[in-house]
Amino acid sequence: MRVLPLLATLAVTFGFATMAWSLPAGNAASHTAGDKKSGYVYAEPQTRAMQDDDFTNPGFLWVDKGKALWSKVDGTAGKSCAACHGADAAAMRGVAAKYPKYDRKAGKLVDIEQRINLERVEKMGAAPLEWESDGLLGLTAFVKLQSRGQPVAVATDGPARQFWLKGKTYYETRRGQLDLACAACHIANHDRKLRSETLSQGQSNGFPTYRLSWETLGSVHRRFRECNSQIRAEPEPYGSDDYVNLELYVASRGQGLPVESPSVRK
Repeated sequence: MRVLPLLATLAVTFGFATMAWSLPAGNAASHTAGDKKSGYVYAEPQTRAMQDDDFTNPGFLWVDKGKALWSKVDGTAGKSCAACHGADAAAMRGVAAKYPKYDRKAGKLVDIEQRINLERVEKMGAAPLEWESDGLLGLTAFVKLQSRGQPVAVATDGPARQFWLKGKTYYETRRGQLDLACAACHIANHDRKLRSETLSQGQSNGFPTYRLSWETLGSVHRRFRECNSQIRAEPEPYGSDDYVNLELYVASRGQGLPVESPSVRK
């Protein structure tokens, strides 16, 4: 693709935020956990190659933006993310693999995007970032990158249990004019053909992901909204309780799969 030489040039010129750890390039087996298969397994070789190389992975354009915002002082408290969590973000290793998680103060689940905005408002005195904005996507990708290769390990017991059950109910409920549930594609028919496409297990371990069809990075909530639209159902607002509950349930289906953010998909 013509975008690859351009990205490689940008990477050399400006220096993407790359990490010392990574997943084995091109090895589909390393993107499975028992019978669970990441979307990477279903991707074309060219798409896998794009994800495997940090210099040609388009998602690193947002990682770089996130790295800059991580150290940027903002808000009335005169702080940055780095002021509390360290300039190199090493303290965030493994954190993203546990989200969404129950927040006692909020009395419900929060995901990484919401946690970033809560920290900005409560600790920095800064304005929350808009969902799907380059800033929020960048910070989310940068934080998740610190956990790349770590196994998804969300909690589904204790106070999170009731929200996991709500997410499961949403996943299994038929909706829209096509009368389809998430489970109809990703549980009952994964690995089968839908016209020319092979249905995946619908795992979320790669989000935020750069989708070639979007030509941009996007959150898992964007994908949920897209799926709702495709079955002629009304999409939920970004950050809705229904979507965060669903996000936990989907993440639990991929327990043990490696965090891949930022991944690349078709």
